[in-house]
Order: sequence, then structure tokens, then C-alpha cells
Amino acid sequence: MQRLYQAHNEIEAQLLCDYLATSHIAATMLGRYQSAAAGELSALNFPWVWVLEDRDLARARQLLEEFLARRDTPATGGDWQCVCGTLVEAEFDLCWHCGRERPR
Repeated sequence: MQRLYQAHNEIEAQLLCDYLATSHIAATMLGRYQSAAAGELSALNFPWVWVLEDRDLARARQLLEEFLARRDTPATGGDWQCVCGTLVEAEFDLCWHCGRERPR
């Protein structure tokens, strides 16, 4: 098991784990509940994403770069309407109602 990335929060860590899973890389989040106790601790600890198989680390690092680039790139276009009829905000690539991807 190899440490890959210290996330800013649990949501970012879970999104990265899910992103890695789409490429069949098993990952887990450790330190999940530490940020909730930040008021009690002298130093903040944020969740880490760990790659379970050492052989997947190099590919996971490539995917991490893609994930961070997508996160830091402003959304193009405006809000979009899914085929299910739901209006979805521009920053999202998946419909919150049915889970379909934004049309390209």
C-alpha cells in the first residue's frame, strides 16, 4: 500500500478514490474523521488517499495529475440540461438526478 495524496477534505479524497476506481485502481481514504476534530487538535490532519497495490502507484500518479488538472480548470459553457430533463450546474459533469454524463 502506497500513500498518494493528502486531500483538502473528505469529499475531494472520495472523488479521487472514485476517479482511480474508473481505471481499476483500488484506493482507500485514511484519516477520514480527523478534520472533524480540528477544533480540538493543535495541527490539522486531512485525509490521505492510499493506493492499495504498489504496482498501481505510477499509473495512479498520472491519474492524480489529470484529476487535479480537471479540478483546477474552470468549467466551459454554462449550465446544461440532462436528457432526463434535470438542469445541472456548469461545474458538474454528471447529472445529480440520474448519473448520466454531460453530453460532449
